[in-house]
Amino acid sequence: MGEVFYITTPIYYVNDVPHIGTAYTTLAADVIARYQRLRGREVFFLTGTDEHGQKVALAAAERNQSPQAWADEMVTHFEENWRLLNISNNDFIRTTQNRHTQVAQLFIEKLKESGDVYLGSYEGWYCVHDEAFLLSSQLAEGNCPECGRPVDWVKEENYFFRMSKYADAVLKHIEDNPEFVQPETRRNEVVSFIKSGLSDQSISRTSFSWGIPLPFDPRHVMYVWFDALLNYISAIDFGSDTERFERTWPADWHLVGKEILRFHAVIWPAMLMAAGLPLPKRVFAHGWLTVEGQKMSKSLGNVVRPAEIVDEYGVDAYRYYFMREFSFGIDGNFSRRTILRRYNAELANDLGNLESRVLTMVHKYRGGLVPEPGTPGEEETVLAERCEALTAVVEEKLAAPAFNDALAEIWEFVHAVNRYVDVSAPWALAKDDSLAADLDRVLYNSLEGLRQIALFIAPFMPQTAEKVWERLGLPDIWSARIPASSAWGALPTGGATTRAEALFPRKMEGAEDS
Repeated sequence: MGEVFYITTPIYYVNDVPHIGTAYTTLAADVIARYQRLRGREVFFLTGTDEHGQKVALAAAERNQSPQAWADEMVTHFEENWRLLNISNNDFIRTTQNRHTQVAQLFIEKLKESGDVYLGSYEGWYCVHDEAFLLSSQLAEGNCPECGRPVDWVKEENYFFRMSKYADAVLKHIEDNPEFVQPETRRNEVVSFIKSGLSDQSISRTSFSWGIPLPFDPRHVMYVWFDALLNYISAIDFGSDTERFERTWPADWHLVGKEILRFHAVIWPAMLMAAGLPLPKRVFAHGWLTVEGQKMSKSLGNVVRPAEIVDEYGVDAYRYYFMREFSFGIDGNFSRRTILRRYNAELANDLGNLESRVLTMVHKYRGGLVPEPGTPGEEETVLAERCEALTAVVEEKLAAPAFNDALAEIWEFVHAVNRYVDVSAPWALAKDDSLAADLDRVLYNSLEGLRQIALFIAPFMPQTAEKVWERLGLPDIWSARIPASSAWGALPTGGATTRAEALFPRKMEGAEDS
């Protein structure tokens, strides 16, 4: 099972348009997906939208729309944002699609037949915003502990999933497989939560109708989180295409925000165990993003949309900043000051100036053609060795995943190529015709350094990588393969390079306030 590398984002609730926090998870998944494709893996990258539940029904009613019409309108914002950010998802699932409904009903029927679903009644506190039942002990000053909103006391007939039956098995799996829940701090929280005792979970509602009807009792609709988790298997044809499902499942990565970790690390594994299905390989819960030190909220008016940043800095600078600035497993703070600083220092200066000056010298001294590499000297050998080491380091960092550390290592190599150009001083070699072979060697290795940089930044900054690759006279970068293409010296000689506009034109200080 699992020949395909399968990575997922959570499916996003359609009660609001995407912001930089929503995009953070999707961007991280895209970097991993693109990297795995460069490694030669067949990748299936899934994202989508969660469109059922009381919260969606209420949001639609406030606007005098049907829930479906509201969902249809909202989903376009997600699709537009993912196109804007150059996200390479293979599929986009909506929980209102028939393919999902069929799988969700098949799955719950399977659990009912095995005796893991039973009829009961629920009485207790309920948070509409988070679609969550809560114990009195979980409330924070009488409000929901997650969102801080008031909770309602509800009493209704529900179907329940016998989650308590699987508590020991889920706990054992987590303890036997430390990589299953990451990072470690989150895994410890999950273990503590399970050890405190798991109750059976309500999985249906009767107080509203916007949801997937239970096949054995259409008075009930599935509780939204139960139906939502099943998107990971409905998108790969569980129950209808066994061959495809077995090639793709289990998922290699579920990337989620820390607020929904329990669903993915406790309830989802229990559901899969009840259905006799393998568990995903890893669930990684990332931190939250604040804005200028404050939590994002509509009331504060500080919600940042991706388009605002892309309009100012471009899509690749956006992608670079969010992967470089934060450690994926902990909370981070978005700041316009830091994005401007990174843009100018790392993108405009380090990378942009390197690309510009190398190609300018190749055109000035060799008519734009890639010269012969000649015999490598000590400086070239050091550069080649650094490149070889970088291949292994990036693999290790992205397996963590530690996107910021991977980019830090790549930028050390950018600095190394810059130093190589400075130390080798091709402009000085060009003054002496007897040093023509030395000039060829330095220009070739400078170009090869650019080729390697393009390859390593491709998952993070695909458009920039494509530009550099094309300017080096090379065909489609996405047909390249790591590690074969990252072997030093694979740049063909004699090819024509091209010069074009600056990759990252420098921005004036104060631009962050504009």
